[in-house]
Amino acid sequence: MKAILVLNAGSSSLKFALYPINGELAATPAISGQIEGIGAKPELKAKGPDGKRVTEAVKISGEHGEQHRDALTHLFGWLAANNPALDVVAAGHRVVHGGERYSAPVLLTPALLGELDAFVPLAPLHQPHNLRAVRALGELMPDVPQIACFDTAFHRTQAPVAQAFALPRALSDEGIKRYGFHGLSYDYVARQLPDVIGERANGAVVIAHLGNGASMAALRERKSVASTMGFTAVEGLMMGTRTGSLDPGVMLYLMEQKGMDAKALTSLLYKESGLLGVSGISQDMRALLASDAAEAAEAVDLFCYRIARELGSLAAAAGGLDALVFTGGIGEHAAPVRAKVAALSAWLGIELDADANAEGCVRIEAPGSRVAVAVVPTDEERMIARYTMELLGL
Repeated sequence: MKAILVLNAGSSSLKFALYPINGELAATPAISGQIEGIGAKPELKAKGPDGKRVTEAVKISGEHGEQHRDALTHLFGWLAANNPALDVVAAGHRVVHGGERYSAPVLLTPALLGELDAFVPLAPLHQPHNLRAVRALGELMPDVPQIACFDTAFHRTQAPVAQAFALPRALSDEGIKRYGFHGLSYDYVARQLPDVIGERANGAVVIAHLGNGASMAALRERKSVASTMGFTAVEGLMMGTRTGSLDPGVMLYLMEQKGMDAKALTSLLYKESGLLGVSGISQDMRALLASDAAEAAEAVDLFCYRIARELGSLAAAAGGLDALVFTGGIGEHAAPVRAKVAALSAWLGIELDADANAEGCVRIEAPGSRVAVAVVPTDEERMIARYTMELLGL
């Protein structure tokens, strides 16, 4: 079986999907799953096309730099044992940051890896782990071509004014500007829009990618014109554990009055805030919606309020609003969140069909709604596999 291996490496997890190819890309992966708990008690959890789930322990050395290689070694052994005829012809990686230069997938080389290392400070929670998996795979399967698919690439169509901060020009020239993220998700959803919302797909569309990481993007002609995330993946919406946009003065206050250093601030911004910080209960939207605690309700309300605020801003950037599209784990499954956002945004001409929303239909706007509202599941792994296949001409 000829297949493309898709990898999405994080600090403590390695997500994977194996897509068969036979002249065209398979609609679904033959096998998908992740090795989670890297650095603690790692386990491989996988699911085949028959829906059968597998869980098994993974042996990983104590050396931090070797852990992703060990995880990949275990994964390859497991895949080969369960698919004797497996022939991995290429690997596609999610690489969070491609800077200003990369607006499309590229073939990874040692020189390019060195260039991408320079973006680690811009995405410290993602980029180093993405690249570590690339290097580990290169050691284990040196003859397999590897493709980098960038989360920032989709947003390179934005006008310079949409990417600029009001900073001294010298700093902007060094690359301090708005990049935007979740581009793989936006690209996948944008390609589905003509089948979902017809001619409106090429109009003013806002896509809300809502999950543990959350962002929104405004599109025209299915190309990005503005996004909520900027220089890093912490700006914009409130998220599972991330603050979203924060007055820079708060940072100065915490440094001067609370004595917090860069390490403490990084932990606060990325790991201790968002839904978890506001509620004091959980970062999981499902747990908060099921809770009777006032703090849980306050966290959900703030999450929805921030989405509605950003929706108004993005509609201005897009020059109107023809459609609002929800995707991501929360966007696809949390009907109460969609309902709250719609109610807060009724002034834009949004009106939901309560039954369609509760039932999780694809189109959920009421008959009289001026704005189309849709729920479109995203599939970043399939997008990576498609990019990889197209670039290599497989």
